[in-house]
Order: sequence, then C-alpha cells, then structure tokens
Amino acid sequence: MTEFDVSDDIEAVVEDTDLPRRLKNEVYRTVEERGATLEQADEIARAVEHRYLDTRVDPLDPVGTVSAQSIGEPGTQLTMNTFHYAGVAEIDVTQGLPRLIELVDARKTPDTPMMTVYLEDEYATERERAHEVVWQIEATKILALGDISTNVADMRVQVSLNPDTLQERWPTMESTDEIAGEVADIIEDSLGVTTIQQGTDIEFGPEEPSYRDLLQLVEELRDITFKGIEEVTRVVIRKEETDEGEEFVLYTEGSAFGDVLTIEGVDASRSTCNNIHEIHRELGIEAAREAIIEETKNTLEEQGLDDVNIRHLMLVADIMTNRGEIESIGRHGISGSKESVLARAAFEVTVNHLLDAAIHGEVDDLNGVTENVIVGKPIKLGTGDVNLKMGSVSRQPEQAD
Repeated sequence: MTEFDVSDDIEAVVEDTDLPRRLKNEVYRTVEERGATLEQADEIARAVEHRYLDTRVDPLDPVGTVSAQSIGEPGTQLTMNTFHYAGVAEIDVTQGLPRLIELVDARKTPDTPMMTVYLEDEYATERERAHEVVWQIEATKILALGDISTNVADMRVQVSLNPDTLQERWPTMESTDEIAGEVADIIEDSLGVTTIQQGTDIEFGPEEPSYRDLLQLVEELRDITFKGIEEVTRVVIRKEETDEGEEFVLYTEGSAFGDVLTIEGVDASRSTCNNIHEIHRELGIEAAREAIIEETKNTLEEQGLDDVNIRHLMLVADIMTNRGEIESIGRHGISGSKESVLARAAFEVTVNHLLDAAIHGEVDDLNGVTENVIVGKPIKLGTGDVNLKMGSVSRQPEQAD
C-alpha cells in the first residue's frame, strides 16, 4: 500500500505503468492534491509514462557526443568576464567561460573561492546572533582592531586597540581589558616576544636592539589572525527570502568549508561553497557530483543559456566522479587515461603516447569513436553496431493435390 491517500484502483493503474518509483510518487501526489477520479488518474499516469518513454535515450545513441555538442555549442557564447555573485555587489566571483573551464579542469582551488553560509535557529533571524557567526568566520587582523606605531628610540612596537571594535568582535566577553589580554597572548605565542599590557594598549619589542628586527616584528604582526578563519578575508551578511522564510545569509570571500561547518549556528545541511574538492573532502563524492552539476548549471543559466538539458551536465559529472575521485576532462584526467592508444594519441602529445604503447606492446581493440574514425572503420554506435547478413530463403515445393 502506498503512503499516499489514493484508492486501490488508482494504485493499480499507476503501478501498471513502466515509470520509475520517483515518478510514480509524483503521480500519486498530483492525484491526491487534485482529488482526481480513476479515469483522470489513468489519463495522468499514461501521459507521464508517454513523456517518460519519449525522453529516454534510444539504444546505441552516442550520448557522449551529443552531450559534448550540447554543452560546447552554447559554450561559445559565454563571456570572459567576472560577474557579481547572486546580486551581492560586494563580492566578485569568476563566472562565464573561465568558471566552466575551472570546473571541467577540476582545479584544486578556484580563482575566487567563496562560500554561501546559511544559519539556523535564532542565528538566522537575529542580526546580533548572526554577527557572532560572522566574527567566527571572518579573519580578524591587527589593523582591524586598532593602530600600530613604532618607537625607534626605544625599539618598541605599540598597539592601541579600539575598545568598541574589541567588544564588537568578541561579543560574548564583557571586559575589553580581558579581550586585550587575549590579543596580547596571541602576539606572544605567534612572535615569541614578551608583551606589556596596559588596558587596551600593548607594547613589545625585539630582544636585542635592531631596526631590522623591529620592522620584521611589525610585518609579522600584520599577518597574525586573531580570530576567525585565515582563508576567509571578508564576510557579507544579507537578509534574504529563502524557502525557510526571511533570514540572514552569509557570503564569504575565501573558503574553508570544513572549518565553517563546525561553527555553532551554521546550518551544515544547506551551506555550500564553490570549491568542488572541498565538498568532496568534507561530504563525499556524491555531494561533489551534485556540486559539479549545480555549478555548471548555474554558470550557464547566469549567461542566459538555460536551455542545456540537465542530463548532459549529469553525464559530465558522472564521468568526472564515477571512479570515486574527481577527475579532470583533459590529458591529466579522463582523456589521458582512456584504454585506447589511438584515442589518447588523438587528444594530445601524439608521439609520446604512440611510443609508450609500442614499447609496452599495447593493443587497441578499436571499441570507441575516435579510434574507429582514425582507422576508417564504422563506429560501434547506432547502425554501426549492427551487423546484417544477406541470405537466401529456401521454399518448400507445393504439394500436389
């Protein structure tokens, strides 16, 4: 018995179709919502079945070639520009053709890594609580906390912290002197110096008087991350209308997906990033496959090319992930690891592939498209995969009456 509230007759009609379970459930849901009769349910089920069977690929269709053409042709219309992300004017991310190349090349790090961080419970609805998450994500450097000055005569570095900024970035701590003490401890641990703290002022210097060492300490001080994640340089907070209602959403410049997922208040089930390798590392290969599909789809749609069938993008993602790792579509990935010698040689570095194959005595079975085109044989797809033989049909002589 199905989980939907339909009659046994309607269930029998729907179950009699060749639809997969997902589509059968959609039919049940539609019938239940509209209160359809048996005849209407039968008409709906048959119409869905007809569309489903009509959209399936015919046997021996060259799906790889069709997918390549379906993505490559509109790909010629992609621009080379960098666009603002999702209406967030403060953050630029790579889009268009460069982004598509990043994805199919499976680059380890995108040119403009970013994350979209969703929040949960009161963090999503209260700005103060949302800012608590922001300061745990955004890297806080010394220049954001106060002013730095050098006293060359005394060989000392003086840091004057801003009490308002300290209270803003450490909202759960009440005393600014206590926060300044924590900052001083971080300076001591990072630079190996002894600090002197007076309220929100911190002072330190090199062990031996040295102008070079003094300047070196100032440069190293600028690079210390006092709070947040070092890879995330900036976080933009926006109030948006989502499926969960009106809530605060964070957009980041820089990405450290695994670290962000562990922060209290972050909704790990909805947050994402544009680095497919980070998603693979934190959530697994299936999540990486979904990310490749979603990122390529968004890149094309952003350019107004939303008529590319999702199945073509799914096939690309399947090819890139079906071995459990993310592989690029190139000589260092899928194209360079084909079994066919001729197919590898036709792609790049022809002589090297042929020479290596000759040295190792490799045999090409001529199963793919490229290698059969090279040797002038029909490809083993469509009518090329069917062998027809002519023969005579013997007829028995008619018997006499």
